[in-house]
Parts: sequence; structure tokens; C-alpha cells
Amino acid sequence: MSDSGTLSPTTRTTAVLLAAGAGTRLGLGPKALLRFRGRTLVEVLADMLLQGGCREVVTVLGADAATVRATTDLSRHKVIENPDWESGMGSSFRAGVAAAPPEDHVLIALVDQPGLTAGTVARLLAAHRPGRVTAAAYRGPQGKLRRGHPLLLDAGLRAAAAETATGDAGARVFLQARPDLVDLVDCSDLSGGEDLDTPDQLHLLD
Repeated sequence: MSDSGTLSPTTRTTAVLLAAGAGTRLGLGPKALLRFRGRTLVEVLADMLLQGGCREVVTVLGADAATVRATTDLSRHKVIENPDWESGMGSSFRAGVAAAPPEDHVLIALVDQPGLTAGTVARLLAAHRPGRVTAAAYRGPQGKLRRGHPLLLDAGLRAAAAETATGDAGARVFLQARPDLVDLVDCSDLSGGEDLDTPDQLHLLD
């Protein structure tokens, strides 16, 4: 690491897949177990992160973790459990970042985004600049680009981002405090970037 806190472009990236929620608003149990492309959502997305170029995937489980472990094949990935998952996404974010190799950048992905593609992951990895945050962005109805997930945190920034992750906020507080560090990468041609939160969004699994 240089004096500036940045790392060489050869630094590798570990993905952190946040999959600990109970899916209360959706009402179908943990979103990790939703059926998608003949498998479970967590299996498909974890494999997608590897296909996109991440060297490893840390999958963070919480709600009904024993069932998720028993009914999925995540053998290609590192699986951890967050005992404090009910406190919100922040604790899962911190646990996932802590479980990634300390020298790696981390790419944060959410299990409730079935539109994630390997192309999106690869685009973020290719666009990342040392010392920066690289975020997938999607165009809304008015054509304005809005920040979404996945989110690639430079290895030199991950500790600072984790320190501010509390309640239901992952990196949000850190990003709002340091917008000068964020590079948006338009991924609208690959996905709409929607989260699967309510029953009227189940079409995203089609």
C-alpha cells in the first residue's frame, strides 16, 4: 500500500453477498430461498458474482440460516452467519467486510436483486480506480442516473465504510459523507437495478 492509501490495480476483489434478511415485507420467508432459474436466489447470485470476476464470495446469512444452509449448495463460497441480523443490514455489512481478505477490495451485493448479471460485476471491476468507490447506477423514469448496487469499495476505504454501518444502513452513511469518492457506472443496459421488496415485484423472478 502506498502512502496515499491506495493499492495497485492488481488488487483483487472479494464479493460480499448480503442475504441475512427475513423478507418480512415480501411475506415469503428469507429472500435467499426464493426460487429463481430453477435454483434459489442466493445460489444464483453467489455464482453470478464469481462469474463476473470476483475471486471469492462471502455470503452473509441470518434469518433461518440453518434452513438456508440445508437447502442450498453454497459449497463454492464462504458462508458466515450474522447472529445480530435482526438489528439491520449494517451488522451484516460489517460482518461480511470483516470476513473478506483484508487486502482485497470488496464488492457489496444484495440478495434481493435478481437482475444482477455477471456483466454488471465485470463492468464495475474494470471501471474501478484506486482509492475510489465504484457503484452501479441505473436510469430512472426521468432518465436521471441513480446510485444502486453492486457497490465496489476500495480496500483502503472498507474499514471507514464499515465503521458507519449501523441499523439498516450499509455503506449509505459513508457514501453520503464522501460523495467526492464515488464513481457511478451506468449499468442500465444490463438491469433495472430493482430490489425485490414487495409482492407486486415478484415478476422480477420471471
